Formats: sequence, C-alpha cells, structure tokens
Amino acid sequence: MRDSELDSPMIHALAISATYKHLTLSPSFQRYTFSSWIKENICKKECCFYQKDLSLSLSKREEVCKCGYSKTDHADEAITSQDFAGEAWDRHRHVREVQTDAFGDISFGGLGQKTGKYVRVSADTSPEVLYRLLTQQWELSPPNLLISVTGGAKNFYLKAHLKTVFNRGLIKVAQTTGAWIITGGTNTGVMKYVGQAVKDHALSSSIRSKIVAIGVGTWGVIHNREALVHKDGSFPAHYLMDSKDQGQLSCLDNNHTHFLLVDDGTHEHYGVEIELRTLLEKCICRKHLGNKESDVTIPVVCVVLDGGPGTLNTIYNAVLNGTPCVILEGSGRLADVIANVSALPIRQVTMALIRQLMERYFGQECKSFIELSIIEWTKKIQDIIRMSHLLTIFRLSESSHMDVDVAILQALLKASKSVESPGNESWKRQLELAIAWNRVDIAETEIFTEESQWKSSDLHWAMFSALVGNKPEFVRLLLENGVSLRDFMQDEETLRELYNQLPSCFFQRKLAKRVRSGQGSRSTSTATGKDQKITLTHVSDELRHLLGKFTCHIYPPSTEMNHLSMSVEDTSMSCEGGQASCQVLLKERSTEAQRDAGRDMFLWAVVQNNKELAEIAWEQCTDCMSAALAASKILKKMANETSDSDEAQDMLKLATHYEKHAIGVFSKCHNTDEERAKRLLVRVSPFWGKTTCLRLALEADDKSFVALSGAQAFLTQIWCSELSVDNPVWRVLICMVVFPLIYTGFLVFRQDELYQKEAQKNKDMKMVETAAGSRKKSINSKDRTVCCCSCPCSQCCSCCCSRLVSLYRSPQVKFYLNIASYFAFLFLFAVVLMIDFQPTPSAAELLLYVWLLSLVCEEFRQLFYDPDGFGFSKKAQIYISDVWNILDVLSIILFILGLTLRLKTELFYVGKVILCIDFVVFCLRLMAIFMVSRILGPKIIIVRRMMMDMFFFMFMLSIWVVAYGVAKQGILIHNENRLDWIIRGVVYEPYLIIFGTFPKNIDYAEFDVNSCSMNATDPLKPKCPVLNGDQTPVFPQWITIIMLCIYLLFANILLLNLLIAIFNFTFQEVQDNTDRIWKFQRYQLIKEYHSRPVFPPPLIIFSHLYLFIRRIVLRRPPIKHKEFKRELSQTEEEVLLSWEALMKDRYLQSAKQEQNQSMERCIHDTSQKVTTISERLEREEETSSAAMLNRLARLEKQVTQSAKALQWIMDSLKSQGFSPKETQSQTSAETDESPDSFRSLSEREEYFHENARQLYYPNSKLTRFPVPEEKVPWEVSFKSYMPTIYPSEDSVDDAAGSEPEPLHLNRNPGGRTGISGRGALKHLGPNLSLDLVLTRWKDSDRSVLEYLSVRDKSRGISTLPGGPVDSAGQLPETLKTSLGEKVYEAIKGKVPEGTKVFEGYVDDCRNTDNAWVESTVINIHLDRTSKVVVDINDMVARSQGFLEWQVVTSKAQLGSYQRDLLRQVAALHNKKS
Repeated sequence: MRDSELDSPMIHALAISATYKHLTLSPSFQRYTFSSWIKENICKKECCFYQKDLSLSLSKREEVCKCGYSKTDHADEAITSQDFAGEAWDRHRHVREVQTDAFGDISFGGLGQKTGKYVRVSADTSPEVLYRLLTQQWELSPPNLLISVTGGAKNFYLKAHLKTVFNRGLIKVAQTTGAWIITGGTNTGVMKYVGQAVKDHALSSSIRSKIVAIGVGTWGVIHNREALVHKDGSFPAHYLMDSKDQGQLSCLDNNHTHFLLVDDGTHEHYGVEIELRTLLEKCICRKHLGNKESDVTIPVVCVVLDGGPGTLNTIYNAVLNGTPCVILEGSGRLADVIANVSALPIRQVTMALIRQLMERYFGQECKSFIELSIIEWTKKIQDIIRMSHLLTIFRLSESSHMDVDVAILQALLKASKSVESPGNESWKRQLELAIAWNRVDIAETEIFTEESQWKSSDLHWAMFSALVGNKPEFVRLLLENGVSLRDFMQDEETLRELYNQLPSCFFQRKLAKRVRSGQGSRSTSTATGKDQKITLTHVSDELRHLLGKFTCHIYPPSTEMNHLSMSVEDTSMSCEGGQASCQVLLKERSTEAQRDAGRDMFLWAVVQNNKELAEIAWEQCTDCMSAALAASKILKKMANETSDSDEAQDMLKLATHYEKHAIGVFSKCHNTDEERAKRLLVRVSPFWGKTTCLRLALEADDKSFVALSGAQAFLTQIWCSELSVDNPVWRVLICMVVFPLIYTGFLVFRQDELYQKEAQKNKDMKMVETAAGSRKKSINSKDRTVCCCSCPCSQCCSCCCSRLVSLYRSPQVKFYLNIASYFAFLFLFAVVLMIDFQPTPSAAELLLYVWLLSLVCEEFRQLFYDPDGFGFSKKAQIYISDVWNILDVLSIILFILGLTLRLKTELFYVGKVILCIDFVVFCLRLMAIFMVSRILGPKIIIVRRMMMDMFFFMFMLSIWVVAYGVAKQGILIHNENRLDWIIRGVVYEPYLIIFGTFPKNIDYAEFDVNSCSMNATDPLKPKCPVLNGDQTPVFPQWITIIMLCIYLLFANILLLNLLIAIFNFTFQEVQDNTDRIWKFQRYQLIKEYHSRPVFPPPLIIFSHLYLFIRRIVLRRPPIKHKEFKRELSQTEEEVLLSWEALMKDRYLQSAKQEQNQSMERCIHDTSQKVTTISERLEREEETSSAAMLNRLARLEKQVTQSAKALQWIMDSLKSQGFSPKETQSQTSAETDESPDSFRSLSEREEYFHENARQLYYPNSKLTRFPVPEEKVPWEVSFKSYMPTIYPSEDSVDDAAGSEPEPLHLNRNPGGRTGISGRGALKHLGPNLSLDLVLTRWKDSDRSVLEYLSVRDKSRGISTLPGGPVDSAGQLPETLKTSLGEKVYEAIKGKVPEGTKVFEGYVDDCRNTDNAWVESTVINIHLDRTSKVVVDINDMVARSQGFLEWQVVTSKAQLGSYQRDLLRQVAALHNKKS
C-alpha cells in the first residue's frame, strides 16, 4: 500500500510532464506564450490629448490632431479630457504608452506568399527587450556581424552594374558571416534594393541559408497598417502592398523577414525610428561574439548608398561611436560627395569645394540648402574623413578584383587595427572576427601578412575555434601559417575537449551512451553527482569497437577508468605478458599518441563524417595508408550500425573516398618500389592498434584495394612461398610426385632468381672491371663455383634440404596435395557406398572413418587457430561466414548421423541413404578447388549470386504453383484424404507442368478411368474425379483448360523469362566485379593453406597430434608467421614512413592535376572567364561616360582656380591704388572666402585643434556651432559665425544669452571652438592643470621603462595621474585621493627635481572660445628601490586595478595626447641611458 501511494505522485508528475511537453510543441500554445510575452513587455504609443491642428485639418478636410491622427482615431477620453486644458500640445507630454495591438506573422500577397514577423513597439522600448524578442521569441541566432544599410529613401536609382555588385556582395557577406541586415523596412529607396537582393538570394538558394533582413521603420508612415492591428495578434496578418492613394506614406517591403515598427504616437512623421534603431545597434554591438567567453563583441558596419542630410547625420554619429562606414561611390548624392573628398587633405576640403560638389551631385535640390547647411556639411564631412580608419570608399573602377563583401569586412578589420592594444591583441581580435565570419580570403590578405609575427602557441585558440566551428579552410590556413599540429595536440586535454564538443552525430551519441553505461557501472560511493565528461578512454573503447577487437587501444586507458573500459578479453589480447608488460605497453601508447597528432585530428574528423576536415588531417598523418584504410573500416562499421539511411549513405561515400586514397598511395608506392610497397602491406602500424594495412583492408571489405596488382603480387608470392611465381602448374605437379627434379633446375626457386640477378650483376661488373683493367680473378672463380641447385658448393647440403622443405611447405603445393587427397577421399567414399557397404564395416570403410576424423580435426584447428588475435567469437563469426565451411560442417554432421544410423541393424538402410546424400554435399564442396583458378573462380561467385536470385524466384513461383494446384485439386478430386497424393496433386503435378508433363485428368478426351481409383482404395493410384453415370467426369473441362492456359502463360512464359532476365542482370552486374571479388576472397584461401599443416588427410592427423602435444601438453606458444604481420625496427619504420609520405605527396599532386584537367573544371573555368569578361565590358560601358564627365569636371575646377587666382591678382592691384578702394571692399564683402583667407590658409602650417570643435559638447545637450577647418583661426573672416552660448550657473546674464564684458578679454589661442562662455571649466581664460609621468625601471638592467597609470572607469581608459591646479607650482588635490596622503607628500617634494616635458595649450573637448586648458607635464623618475616606489606599490596592490604600473610602449592604452607625451619621456630616458 505504501509503495502504491509513493508511486501515484510520481506517475502524476510524469503525466503532467508529458502533457506539458506535448503542449509546448503545439502551434497554438506557442502563439499563446508569444502573445503573453508581447503583452507583458512591448507597448505602443497613442495621443492622450486631442488638440486640433488647423493647417492639417484644412488640407485633409477632416479634423486632425497635432499628432497627425484624425479625431476618429483618438479614444474618447483623449477628446474629452480636461487634464491638459490650456496646454500647448507636446509630444513628450501628451503621448502615453499602452499595450501594443499589432504583432504576429505578416503575410504578403502575390507570387510566393512571402511571410515574416512584425511588432509595433514604442519609441521608448528598451533595446535589451527588443534583442530578447529577436533572439528568444523569434528564435534568431545571434549575429556574427550587424550590417546597417542607410541612404536615399526616395527617388533613388542605382546603376545596373553597381546594383549587381551591391546585391551580390551584400548577400555574400550576410550569408558567409551569419549577419543581420538592418534597414528602414519600407519598399522605397535603398531598402527596396536590399529587399530585391534578399529576394534574388531566396530564389537561387535553399531555405537552409536564409538571410535575416530586419526592417526598423516608423509605424506612423506605413501604408495599409490597419491590416496589422489585432489586440491578440495576427497569425498571420494579410498585408496588401498597394501604392494607390498612399500619398506621403510607404509600404512595407515584402522581402524583409522581420519588422520592428517604431511608434511615437504621431502620424506621417519620418525619422521616428532613428534613435531606437541607433540604440538597438549599440545594444547588439555590446553583445559578445559567438560565446560569452569571447572578448570580442559583435561588430557593426554602416553601408551607405546615395543619401541626404539625414544620412549625413547617421554617418557622423556612426563614426563618433566608432562604427566603420562603407560608402559606395557612384550611388549618388552624399555618397559621391564624401567619396570625392575622402582622399584629400583636410585643409583642401573647403566650403567652396563642398558647395561645388553638392551642386554637381544634388542638382536642383542643392538650391534648397542655406549657407548654414553648407557650413555644417563641411564640418561634418571634415570630421568624417579625418577618421579615415573608419571610412572605406568602394570604388567600382578601382575594385574590379574586389566585391562589396570584401570591402565591408576590410572596413571592419581596418577599424579593428586602429584600436590600440598591447602585443598581438589587435591581430587576435581581427583573426577572431575572420574565423567567426568564416572568411579565409580576408584572413589571408589582411591578417596573415608580413607585418604580423605569429608563434604556433599564439594560434592554438584559433585552431581550436576553427575545428569546433567546422571551418576547414581556416584549419588549412592556420597550418600553412605556422601552427604545429604536434604542439597543438600535445596536451591530451585539447583532444579531450574536442571530443566533448563534437557536433551531433552518430559517434557522439555512441560516446554519450558509453559514458552513461560507465556511470551506471560505478558504485554509489564513487558517484560525484555531476555529469561525467567524455574521456579518451571512452573514445579508445569506441574506436576499438569500430576497428575490431583484433586491434589494440588507440589511446592508453587511464588508471581510473581501466576497470570500466577493459574487459578480460581485451586485457588478455593487449597485455599477454602480465602486468609489467601491460604497463610498458601503456607507456608506449602514450608516447605514440603524443607523437602522431595528425592521426588524432584525423580520427576526430572521420568519426563525425566531416570530409573537409578529415581531408586536411589525412594529409598530416604519419601513416597515411593505414589511416585511410582505418577510416574506411570505421565509417563502414558506423554505417552498418546507424538507423539513419541518409547518414549511412554519406558514411559509405566517405569510406569509398578514403579507399581510393589508399589505392592511390599504394599504387604510387608499388610503381616506384615493389619491395617497399609489400613491406607497407604487412608492416605493424603502432599508430593504428598494432595491425597492418592488409588486415585493415580485409576487415573493411575494401575489395578494390586488395584487388590491386601490388597486393595480388604479394599474395601470389606467399602462395608460391619459396617457389618462383613464374613456374608453370604442370611443373609443380610433376615435382610433387618426382621431387628429385627440384635439384635439376626443372623447378625455379626464388633463391635461384636472386642468384641469377646477382650473377648478372657480377657479370656486368666484370665487364666494367675488364674495361678498366682491374683483376679480381680469385673472387670471380670462387663465385662461379656453384652446385647443381645454383647454390654455392659450401652450402650445397643445407640448400638441398631447404629446397625439399620449401617445396612441400608451399601453400600452392599444400593445396594440390589436399585436392588429390580429397579426390581420393571421394573415390573411397563412392566405392564404399556402391560396392563395399556391409553390415560389418570393412577395412575400406574403416579407412574412410579415419579419413573423416582427420577432416574433423582440421576443421577444429581452423576454428581455434587465431594468429591475428580476433578472439573466439570473432573467429567463429569469420568461420561461419564462409559458405565452404558451412558445407564442411553440414557434410560432417550428415556423415556422423549416417554413421550412427548404419551401425544399427534396423536403421542400416536409412543410414546408407543419409550417407549417399552426404556424398552429394562432399561433391559440392569440391567446387572450392575452382576458387584458385583465375578463370573459373569468378564464375563460382556468379553461380552463388544466381542461387540467391533463384531462391527469391522460387518463392514467387511457389505462389503460382500452390494457387493453381489447390484450385485444380479442389475442382477435380472430391475429398482426397491421402496426404501424399494431396501434395502430389497440389505441388508436384503443377511443377511438372512447367517442364511439359501435363496431367491427363483435366481433359475429357484423354481421361482414362482405369488410371485412377474410384474410392482411393488403391494406394498406387490417384483418386478418380467425380463421374457421371456414363463414367465421364462431371467437372467442366473448359474451366480446367483455361486455368491451365493461364497458369502456363504466367509460369512458363512470364516467370521463367523473368528468371532468365534476373540471371542476365546478375551476370552483367557481377561480371564487372567478379574479378575484384575473386581477388578479395583469394586471400582467405591463401591464408588457409599457408597455415595448414604439410601433410594432407588422412596423414594430417599426425600434424594434429604434434600441435596438440606442443600447445596443450608442453604449453609452448604458437609459431608466428611473419609473412602477414611484420614488426620493423624504429629506423626501418622511420625510413619507410618517410618514403610513404613522399609517395603520398606525389599522389596528391597528380590527383590535383587530374582534377584541374577534368572536363568539369575546364567548363567551370571557362564560365568564370566569360563572366569576368562580360562584367568588364559592362563596367567599361558605364565608366566611359563617367570618365568624360570627370575630365570635364577637372577642367571646370582648373578654370575656377584660374579665375580665383586672377581675381586675387586684380584685388591686389586694386589695393595698391590702381582702382577705387570701395570696389575692393565691395568685392570682399560678397563672400567669406576672401583672398586673405586663401592666402592665410595656404601659408599656415600650424595644427588646428580638433577636440575643442566636436559638435557635441561633453556632459550636456548643447551643440557647437560648426567650425570648418579653414575658419578656425581668428584672423580668418567668418561672418556667419554664431557660436552657441554655454549658460553658466553663477551668471544670470549668461543664462539670458547676453555676452558679458570679460568674454572679449579672453580669446582661445587655438582658434574658434563653436561655443562661447566658460563651458565646463572653472573660469574664463586659461585653466591650468598638471600631469605627472611617474616612471621607474622595471629591472636592474634598465631595459624596460614603466609608468604609473590611473584607470578612468567612467571612460574606460587609462590616464596619467594629474588634475587641475590654481597655480603652476601646486600639485592637483585629486592626487591625494588617487595616490594617498603619504605618497602625495613624497611626490610633492620631488616635483622640483622633475623634468618639464610639456607646457602650453591643450586641445581639450571642454575648451570654448573664452576658456581653455593649459597643461604642464612633469616627468619624475623614481628609483625602483626607493621608499616612494614601495609606498606606491602598496597603493597599487590595494587599488584593485585603479593604479597600475605599465610598460612604456607606442601602443600604450592612453589618449593620443598623453601617448605623445609618453613618447617624449621615453626619448628623454633613451638619451640619458
């Protein structure tokens, strides 16, 4: 009862969990949760105070509020509300946030039925909420790049070729990098072009690579937005793109995927979304790239086409925020203006030049710009091009080799380079971006240059990221640029982490299952409670399972997991020599694993079925041929075990690929050196489980590899053993009977061939020596003395004995002896069955029994003989898989059964019948002798395949036979109860009909009543059909005859011809592969007779007795043959592997050449050339007219400059009295660009302050009056100059806007700043400050200089200690807080000893026209052992990073001004040292 009570809540909980899981998968539940989230987090804005706008009401002929919406669109409380009575309508006060009512899915009509997602959001929505909406609710993957496209919104036309380049580049960069594209989202201007690019990509690619295009638009300007409104969301909302009667509104673009429609409560007001879009982009660019562990944030880039004043503000704000901008030259208007001046020095970008360019590119629109607009544009454009590291101009004429995608990514990397970082941090940041984008072309051209110096250890993180991220091109690039795979894989933790981050695949699931089973086998006391990670022990166990138990572990089992991963069988195989040898083996494996990093990476790639990474790793493998064959075995094993047919097909395809690699390498090896190639086949590979290439190929069922001429030549050599492979078969057969012929040279041995080669070599040497006059007669005469068997006489006796032994130990001779023995056995068996089969066994029959006993012993020897270490289960599996062994077992079982029955008198005849049937089985076994024949062997394979086809055919035939037989029997015979005659009538007679034997009882004409029995009383006759009174059959003969005709039609004609067709198809299919299959199966035959005892049955029984005594009684180890498995010394191993690596390189080179010369490659190259030529022709057509316009523009510019020079000459002459002065003054007053201005600008070379002219004054909402570079000096006339007045808190007049008297007495020595008053400084005039550069030597060698820095947390940068002072001789009071009272007093005493580095005006962003900063910089060098340094070190230790000693470098993390000061200090100390 208690157990049932406990189980009930558990069952209830499981039921609830299952129900919840089912609900979460349903679309309705997902919509409900999404709607709930939207209602909780997203709001819209609506007007809460209706105030009639008379101008809008008259134009629209209806009552309209100042918010832009009509009166009917307002709520009743907004119209009747008295809360704001008497107030003027204000957007910030009279608009409120309420729950949004427009969200869900949007469906666009027309072809394709495109869908997207949308939501109406308040302009004050938190960007974090929007980011969660995009990534969590809409389930977008976080981007690796954010592309913000801006530019012309209306009346925008893009040239055809530039449009093609832009579309292709934008989509390519978005697709390859996983970027988000953000636009305005409407079907106008630049946004429309972006939508068309997304559309073209969607039509030419799969859904798998969908581009994310997010439209951030203004809700109040969307046409037909009423269709999007529904309080509970629309799934979907059907949106109509109808431009009819849209007026000033715009339709949404149907090619964007997501829409954020920003609402500020107004109608027909453009630009509402700009602020929220900027905040969203800032929010996204603060997110970490890829994963939280990365220090790199998501980069953002601004792409500009065309554009007007709003676009200029966007670009300006972007560069101020550090966002790189890419401007497409030729797209029109603003983009072309900036492109024309981007390469000019700042001082040449004048107001006149900007006016001239605006007139050229804006046309009639330029007339609407006032003088103040020109000044503002000039200032902003100067500031933009000043930050050249953030500005990239894409010029189609200069970028014929580069697309827009490359320009975008190069712009980001250029901006990243400008960030001051110590060491290689900047390069690391760029490389991390390139890897995240998967753009190896960018990394090659921009990162891995001669300027960057990389160590292998510096790139290990990049290698790991490229491997885990499946970026094979980056893996290859890193290997080419200094990454040592050996160093990278040296730490086992790296490899272990790679396996723990395997992507979802079959091997990963197998590992997870093995880990779980390992955890389940642990005792409760050792459980940690945490999920155990994958270890190399788990990997090694799984790899050994895939490769086979005959291999050793790839990785050494850890001491902790040894009891879990190694079974008794595995331990006995790998550590036969006891515990000590096992430890030695583990050490050897550990060493090998560290040495062959290529194998580790190759295995990691192969098990996840990753062809690209595996290909790179295979090129790095030490033992490449074994690696390819092992990969084939692993992949085929996994394909056999997986249930996913597609995954299995990919695995088999990759397995075939690596089999081809092994074939290619071995063919190169065999063509170069046959003996070395043969050694590679049987060499024990320490990297691949102590197995051989040949064994791996056999286990992987790589028939094509085994069928290679080199492998077959090796097998033929083993087949012939010491005999020459050129001996005819008849000579071998004769020598088997008359063995003395082997001493006459009748049979050639391999040793004879070696002696003949040596003799030929000596003969050639003799000819050379004779020609050279040398005399070595004694040696030659000694070599010439040989015995009858071509051996030296001194070795004649041993040579003759070895020849006799070699003859009968040859597998070829063993095979022929066993064939002869088998024929004798069959002859004896036939004689006994036909002539001498007596109740009491005769001598011949007893000999037959002994003979069979020897055959039984041989079968047991074959079953238990295991030189490869397969284990009994694997060996039994291999034994049973051979059809000839099955026949052997069947024949032996039948013989034993027949023998048992014949010994019993009452079952004597039955026993003989079974033995006769057994004789048939023994005769069928005789077909195995044909397997050795090159002609008949493949035919046996065809016969076996046809037998399988015939089995399935007989199943189909039996259906027709039984169907006709039952019907016929039921019609003709009534109630037949004799089983034998039923079977005869149902099966036997219909089967005979196929071969032409027709029954006589189905036709009246041939029916004979005497041939049957009326009541089935005669057991030898069939039962008669039902008869009439006249003794004629009752059945209708027309039915039986029609049934017979139909049966013959299908059985004889259709099915038999089908059988012939099946046989023909099988023959055609197998015929091409029979030779390959025969060669593969030939190995088993050769190996069987290689290990077979010399004596044939029945004499083989003595060999069995010898083996039994040796193994069981004397317990001696088995004799190991080195023909199939040979261990090499370390020196031989290294030489052979080096030669194999050379052959692999040659193979890869030849394969690459073949690929380049293939028809597909030629067609592809030709297509690319044609495309390039066509694009170049199109570009030349477009640029020819542009070139003419540029020439005219340059001519116009030269004319203008000449006119100005002439005007200046005339004015100079007039000023000297050649004309009235009033004319001069009148001319000068017409424009600000006076001759004095030009002259002064050309002569001035001093630096103009920049920070003091930033448009946005710090820590305020004030904006400076724009001051272009040419108008900075006070001496230059600037009549339009109207500086912004900074209101001071302690001056009423300042707040009122009047200019007090002291302002005229204080003028900024650096020039105009665009703002007047005191600003954020303490007082008018100079504001003094003091900065200290506290330095020390880092060590006693005085090789490294350090300085003390203070971390400014508000700005996130480091600064020099200092602050404002009232007089030049004081220290800043702020140093007491940062350095402490004690250090402050100590430093104060050392100020007089310091060196003054700088004193004067500082370009500070707080400067105004009437207040500025003047700084004094003093360097105080401290002794590293002094008490002051000790006190400073204590403060540094307690400051938690606020104070820090940093090395003086050119990339110090300081402002540009302070970094210049630091450079001067370093130069000062270099002189002293």
